[in-house]
Amino acid sequence: MPNYAYRGRDAGGNEVSGQQEGASPAGVADWLAGRGITPLSIDPATAAVKAAAGGSVQIQWFKPKVLHMDVMLFTRQIHSLLKAGVPIMRALAGLQESSSNPAMKEVLQQIRESLDSGRELSVSMARHPKVFTPFYLSMVRVGEMTGRLEEIFIRLFEHMEFERFMRGQVKSALRYPSFVVTAMGIALVVVNIFVIPAFAQVFKGFGAQLPLMTRILLGFSGFMVAWWPVMLGGAAAAAFAFTSYTATVAGRYWWDKTKLGFPIAGKIVRKATLARFAGSFALAMKSGVPIIQALTNVALTVDNAYIAKKVEGMREGVERGESILRTAANAAVFTPIVLQMIAVGEESGALDDMMQQVSELYQNEVEYELKTLAEQIEPILIVMLGIMVLILALGIFLPTWDLGRAALKK
Repeated sequence: MPNYAYRGRDAGGNEVSGQQEGASPAGVADWLAGRGITPLSIDPATAAVKAAAGGSVQIQWFKPKVLHMDVMLFTRQIHSLLKAGVPIMRALAGLQESSSNPAMKEVLQQIRESLDSGRELSVSMARHPKVFTPFYLSMVRVGEMTGRLEEIFIRLFEHMEFERFMRGQVKSALRYPSFVVTAMGIALVVVNIFVIPAFAQVFKGFGAQLPLMTRILLGFSGFMVAWWPVMLGGAAAAAFAFTSYTATVAGRYWWDKTKLGFPIAGKIVRKATLARFAGSFALAMKSGVPIIQALTNVALTVDNAYIAKKVEGMREGVERGESILRTAANAAVFTPIVLQMIAVGEESGALDDMMQQVSELYQNEVEYELKTLAEQIEPILIVMLGIMVLILALGIFLPTWDLGRAALKK
């Protein structure tokens, strides 16, 4: 049997990894579930060895994938069917027939086969760690234990819809400044490679000392014209190195922490991330998940390694007997208003409601920041454009003006 490399989290939230023989990734997932480990990824461990040895590895480039929208629709539809009293096996069969994504059809077929063999729904879903997140699996497991599976599914759908909305809002917020900065960079390259060299031929006929700014522009333009292949290769190498580094654990932690400090965009990303954290935590607590397990699962949903590390620190503090308020204050990522709401939630025993209000508070702040984003960015962009135009005007037109004044004096 082939070997599979796996990563997962045990009951205490600690990450574990290793290799295990199995007939398929689903078999390895069952083996992990039997040991109380929630799988995060299961990949063939022999593919890289075969490639290194010159063996043939068949790669399917355009294999369909299960998208976030597919899981959302499945969650909403399975809730409606279960609420209507449809048995789980018949519901899954109907959803499999109506699904338009072949990959989702295959996943539902394997879940049905797993249920037929006597496994629980959460265990059957755990055989597909790339489709269902650990948070999703944990919530389904809670629904099975409490008998409130249909309620869990509608809450999961609302949570996934909220996450989709927040991600879309953040992406739309970063799209405009990214486009403007990219356009300015392209304009700067075009001016230095095509425009300034044309003026350089005119300046050579002046026979006079050029202004300092003009000499700087001509020197930089000449460097770009002569060395543009090296600069292009260096930029590509830097982008590759950056992507490779941020794909590592340490690199992703550094990048996630760094982007929170960006002007304007950083605070939007921070508030959106904390809104996802608070919403996930409120959902877990309302569903009856213990606080320690809730914090462990929520750390996997925030999509920010730096914030996730802070949440894991909160879990460790709760394990030592500290209060949620104290651990949240030590995390140093929450505002005083949020800390006050957490304190009220702990004292009143309604922490889930308070965390839901925190989520709504952050969501409203993100929406406000997005609406005023253009007003915040416009002054910065105007200043940047003004500086660029001033440099070009002084460097290119100042010698022309000097030449005109000299001609008038003659």
